[in-house]
Amino acid sequence: MNKVYNQKRLFGAFDLHSNNNHLAIIDREDNRIYRKKLPNQPDVILAELEPYRVHLSGIVVESTFNWYWLVDLLMDEGYRMHLANPAGIQKYKGLKHADDNHDAFWLAHLLRLGILPEGFIYPKQERPVRDLLRKRSHLVRLRTSLINSLQDIIYRNCGCKMGVNSIKAVKENKVEPLFDGQDDLALSGAVSKETIDYLGRQIRQVENAVLDKVKLREEYAKLLSINGVGKILALTIMLETGTIKRFPKVGNYASYCRKVPSHWTSNVKKKGKGNDKNGNTYLAWAFSEAAEMTRRYDEHARRFFNKKAAKTNRMVAHKALAHKLSRATYYIIRDRVDYDPLKLFA
Repeated sequence: MNKVYNQKRLFGAFDLHSNNNHLAIIDREDNRIYRKKLPNQPDVILAELEPYRVHLSGIVVESTFNWYWLVDLLMDEGYRMHLANPAGIQKYKGLKHADDNHDAFWLAHLLRLGILPEGFIYPKQERPVRDLLRKRSHLVRLRTSLINSLQDIIYRNCGCKMGVNSIKAVKENKVEPLFDGQDDLALSGAVSKETIDYLGRQIRQVENAVLDKVKLREEYAKLLSINGVGKILALTIMLETGTIKRFPKVGNYASYCRKVPSHWTSNVKKKGKGNDKNGNTYLAWAFSEAAEMTRRYDEHARRFFNKKAAKTNRMVAHKALAHKLSRATYYIIRDRVDYDPLKLFA
């Protein structure tokens, strides 16, 4: 064991991949104490970390698609964990060479300096039901894609439009009669309709399971006062947001929801744009859904949308309404107040 670090604080980091990881450990002077490529096996990882346990001030894991298991493993063992936000990390551009080992040391270096851009380690016990709601949003998007495709087929071949509710109707198949006597189109319609109905059943199954497992917390229950926002959408927002206290200002929350435009200007001239994908894609989808539903059921939201669409276009108006709702949601949750359309659209 290297005696150099005995009286020193150490900083560790994992560059995590699908089947292996690179572990790096440095001291306060940036001396490289340890580096090794390890398999993604809990017993191996814990054994390698054990000699350094007492001196490790913290360990970084990058927020990759598969970080859950490693962060949970090390937190359960008592290590202080940090989840790195990859969108906020930049490498030194003067480097001639970079590899997985360097990436791990770079994360440890940022932690040592106290400038590591960190993500939120969502509570372990709530992640499964959150992932279940994420699966629901995936199924909803698949169903919407099929409905749009079927609408196009009907419009091209029959010269008429069929609404979403008519296509989704369960008691009566309103699609089948449109293609009577046209075998190929009838098969296309039947396959689409059967798949849409099947996805509808799966979506309802997920919704029922979620409603049995989790209830809206008091501060999030106020979201139901927004016309068009139901329990499932409110639960989605709750589970993706976590604690509202991690967002110091309303702009931080709107940005996390991907409802703030990304552009750089200098002297009133556009100089480029940032990363539009920074933030939570599931919250972005949730507020897009909320904007669509609120536009249907809230006259103030509908009036705002129509006025904005007349000046720009429907897509811009939709995004503007979603942005408004994300900001309103922040204050509803933080201050535990009801939705006030007169204040929002004043």
